[in-house]
Amino acid sequence: MPARNALPRALRLLTLAAVLVSGAAHADDYAEVNQLLRAGNAAAAIARADTYLASNARDPQMRFLKGVAQTDAGQKADAIATFTLLIEEYPELAEPYNNLAVIYAADGDLDKAKGALEAAVRNNPTYAVAHENLGDIYARLAYQSYLRSQDLDPRAATNLRPKLTQLRSMLQPAAPAAKK
Repeated sequence: MPARNALPRALRLLTLAAVLVSGAAHADDYAEVNQLLRAGNAAAAIARADTYLASNARDPQMRFLKGVAQTDAGQKADAIATFTLLIEEYPELAEPYNNLAVIYAADGDLDKAKGALEAAVRNNPTYAVAHENLGDIYARLAYQSYLRSQDLDPRAATNLRPKLTQLRSMLQPAAPAAKK
């Protein structure tokens, strides 16, 4: 087992708290990366995060932002690696689990997404976004189960049709608002 995992949970939490408190001193760095992400410039956000991380390698907040930028840049494997390492080093954080789940869900791996989201809500039971995402995963899994049931027994189609219709409409992306 790696030495970093031998640290007692309390020490990891104190370390994380110290890093987050010192984050106020680095607010400009975080703000800059966030601004680059909002502007759609994921490559520049990654570069800026890398520059910061060169001297603050264990900063979980910047590493998280880098993972978000990697996701936005389409660097899925790198983002998975970033979030996975954050989870290994800071298993008490919920956000990396949530973001990892989003990647898994986009790839259609709903079981992995469900597992990651369940970990997120265990770590932070008040994390509304993770609860919403978990609900979406359950709905997608239900839809798949109803389809499978219909395939196995076509006579069930009458009972399943309203459920499938409701889930299909719920799972459809929202239509863009009409411009006035």
